[in-house]
Amino acid sequence: AAVDIQPACLGLYCGRTVLSVNGSVETYGDCGVCPRGQRTDDNKICRECVGSPDRYDWLYLGFMAMLPLVLHWFFIEWYSGKKSSSALLQHLTALLECSAAAVVTLLLSDPVGSLHIRSCRVKKLSDWYTMLYNPSPDYITTVHCTHEAVYPLYTIVFIYYAFCLVLMMLLRPLLVKKIACGLGRSDRFKSIYAALYFFPILTVLQAVGGGLLYYAFPYIILVLSLVTLAVYMSASEVEFFKDLLVRKKRLVVLFSHWLLHAYGIISISKLDKLEQDLPLLALVPAPALFYLLTAKYTEPSRILNEAGNGH
Repeated sequence: AAVDIQPACLGLYCGRTVLSVNGSVETYGDCGVCPRGQRTDDNKICRECVGSPDRYDWLYLGFMAMLPLVLHWFFIEWYSGKKSSSALLQHLTALLECSAAAVVTLLLSDPVGSLHIRSCRVKKLSDWYTMLYNPSPDYITTVHCTHEAVYPLYTIVFIYYAFCLVLMMLLRPLLVKKIACGLGRSDRFKSIYAALYFFPILTVLQAVGGGLLYYAFPYIILVLSLVTLAVYMSASEVEFFKDLLVRKKRLVVLFSHWLLHAYGIISISKLDKLEQDLPLLALVPAPALFYLLTAKYTEPSRILNEAGNGH
């Protein structure tokens, strides 16, 4: 009896789409790229993504959502300085913009109208870079099988950034023009100009390093939170606990770094075992406490004075 043998479907991410289903019999198309929202299974058949993001996936999306917000806050604070009392309102507006953009992005994602999204499970780093695995069977013709194997973790970030940018351009200029009276005409819009620079940078970062960020973001959060906290406390000349209590702004910055540090610890541990992972959160204040306890011994003027007395 003749057996209908289909040619092998080459390539790591090439698959056959299901054309029709008759009972338990499926009819497949030619080997090629899977439609959006599908990825290949072990048999090289394109299957629809019906899962939901796990805890680590949501933490990754939260990290990518926090990046523009933290940058907004940084540049608002940087350009407002001590001249304007409108910084707090701009901070709240930036929070509103990013929160609204996140909600709209989730509502427009499949299934539309719900805050839940369906996704494909991330199996390995190459899932983020399917464009690098297009096969060339005869070393001349390339079969293009590039698709979003990590649907929708890759493209949903771009959609979110687009909404952030649109909402910022709609809300922030009017707000800044009315309330930023303490700044000059050219200074009041600098935080908005900065966003027009860092949004393209974030977009390129996601496009090129999305997969690397997915696996490395917990450690990036920990390192950056430690470094920025040390830089801020040294630049603000915070040496004792009373220095923090004098100005509430310093306490806000300190608690913000603690939240980021806790977020990084949770992302690494994933809280799979609560009895083992929750005690790790007790380490969150440790870097700040260590700095405050040792700052007086590492003050440059004191070291220079002791060195001079030694000679």
